[in-house]
Amino acid sequence: MDIIRGVFKMPRLWWLISLILLVLLATLPLYGSAYTVILITAIIMYVILTVSWTMFFAPTGYLSLATAAFFGIGIYTMAILGEQLPLLPAVIAGGLVSFVVALIVGAITLRLRGVYFTIFTFGLVELIKHLLLFWEINVTGTRGRFVVLENNNTIFGVILGIFVVLMLTYYLLRRSKYGLALRSIGENEEAAAHLGVNVNLLKVFTFALSAFFMGAAGAIMATRWTYVDPYVAFNVLHSFLPVLMAIFGGMSQLYSPIIGAVIFAYIEEQLLTRFPEYFMLIFGVILVVAILYLPNGLVGLVRKWWQKGLREENVNS
Repeated sequence: MDIIRGVFKMPRLWWLISLILLVLLATLPLYGSAYTVILITAIIMYVILTVSWTMFFAPTGYLSLATAAFFGIGIYTMAILGEQLPLLPAVIAGGLVSFVVALIVGAITLRLRGVYFTIFTFGLVELIKHLLLFWEINVTGTRGRFVVLENNNTIFGVILGIFVVLMLTYYLLRRSKYGLALRSIGENEEAAAHLGVNVNLLKVFTFALSAFFMGAAGAIMATRWTYVDPYVAFNVLHSFLPVLMAIFGGMSQLYSPIIGAVIFAYIEEQLLTRFPEYFMLIFGVILVVAILYLPNGLVGLVRKWWQKGLREENVNS
């Protein structure tokens, strides 16, 4: 138990472990199979969506279901600009378009609270999807778009880069005075406003910042598909799964939603591969069990066991 306690108190060790894992991931195409690269790419995509969602929800408590909207905007930005721009500028453009849309949406809606904000963000996904579908069918006379394909190793490298930038941004945000101000909004928004925090500006900017990474992830993932349409790009599962993954892993620590997303995404992949007919049934059972018996996520459960072991050790000593 003393060893475990020591590990939790060694931030340098965690940085070393993170660096080793990053090196292993960066070199994965050199020793991993093509299937492994594709699988890890999908897992990192879900990690980005989950951490981006947590970046806004965890400190503020505003439950957004607009992830699929910003992810889909990134996909369509790549479909439109992929032939005109090099890969990296097109990916950045996907993030920037999502950022701008989130700024506008956030400025209009982040005065709403509770279930009203949640319902609006979910409706935003359907609104953009059906507006785009109407535009394509009635104006351009098309249904969907073809996308310029990229090599799997290239996609993996870009999405890993997005993940690294996201984690650095989230880490710096949490440790800054802006992160403290965000947490004050989640604890008591009125009190934070009275203390001089520009509540609306901070909420809108953080909402848009999280949308940037969602859009960038959508842009690079679009290059895996030959063809996209509004139903593919704005799949509502991309709004709900990050929420469930964050709940599954917990949100108490920086690494908690990452653990939840990795495990959840791997379970999803295995269920789709081995039990496609029963995927939703098994997936639903796992979700119910996680919500009922893991209220603080997997990380919270491990911490609870650890603290219980410490108490028993102190009693015995």
